[in-house]
Amino acid sequence: MTRAAPTTLRPTTAKDVRDAVADTPGRIAITGAGTARHWAGRPQETDATLDLSGLTGVIAHNPGDMTVSVHAGTPLRDLAGELAGHGQRLALDAARTAAGATVGGLLATADAGPSALVYGGMRDLVIGTTSVLADGTMVRSGGHVIKNVAGYDMAKLLHGSYGVFGPVVEVVLRLHPVPKATACVAVDGPVDDAAAKVRTLMASPLEPVAVEWVSGDPGRLLVRLEGGANTLPGRVGRVCELLGDGAAEVGDEAWSRHAALTGGPADGTGAVVRIGCAPARLAGLLSELPATAVTAGLATGVATVTVPGAAVGQVHESVAAASGTSVLRDRPADLDAPAWGPAPSALPLLKAVRTQLDPDARFAPGRFDPWM
Repeated sequence: MTRAAPTTLRPTTAKDVRDAVADTPGRIAITGAGTARHWAGRPQETDATLDLSGLTGVIAHNPGDMTVSVHAGTPLRDLAGELAGHGQRLALDAARTAAGATVGGLLATADAGPSALVYGGMRDLVIGTTSVLADGTMVRSGGHVIKNVAGYDMAKLLHGSYGVFGPVVEVVLRLHPVPKATACVAVDGPVDDAAAKVRTLMASPLEPVAVEWVSGDPGRLLVRLEGGANTLPGRVGRVCELLGDGAAEVGDEAWSRHAALTGGPADGTGAVVRIGCAPARLAGLLSELPATAVTAGLATGVATVTVPGAAVGQVHESVAAASGTSVLRDRPADLDAPAWGPAPSALPLLKAVRTQLDPDARFAPGRFDPWM
């Protein structure tokens, strides 16, 4: 028997999403802008695709409280444009923002950028969510209050869920002011030298908002600073002095190269793996990997590496041996490689939560394969 092509549903309101889930039998894939469609486990066959790219727009912006609620399919770059007029921003600089990544997609994939060093990731910036469970129940968690202690925290559960707990339809976010001035200081050198400089920098009172090493010959350490237009130049000078010979202020284009390396090779060769471990162990771990491109948050312990497809399993094993975590991101279409490393000790709890919320495993099958 030939299987019918999956139905694509394009709701434009939260109620439409709820009705689509309630009225559509079988397994459902969830998608948005599609910027992370190759991340994590390969999606398995489904009966329908829930396309949330039409669920866009600001629902409510409270500049005085520095919060905003948006539909989950809203591209972050569009939200940034609306908030900039109020001198505010969502302090998240994930590399794929420029490609149109949505707020809901960034939450579901636990994606973040260099400024996570100070502002955290989506997990730290989300204060409320509305999502839809497998039986069509709409679940609200949190709200516009930063310190919310009522009920179970669905926002934290949805962070990095890849959709297996159901579609996110609305997100409430905490905002930060747009800085009056920013600067970037760079110094060339291999990762071990950069790691030593970062330890000294982080022990100083100079307060960088991002510290990343990018691979090259010999590689480059980037330090981003934010502050007042009159005071920042003085701090830039002190950072240059601390980093030593060769350190100098550079333009923002340095971060464009960082974003390009994070996205992997443009020709689709090689596999991209996101890894995380204790910051003190990251430089040593990177030296063990057959990486052809690296961006490394030497103060956060989060790195993105491009490796030959055949080496993905080795990367997972090396990261696990360093007590870290790893997940496969982009990969060649024909690559058969494990998406995840060894299963975590909390896997039984993860399965139990999924069974409670989605007992028939309707949503996003395959994304956590082979764990569940």
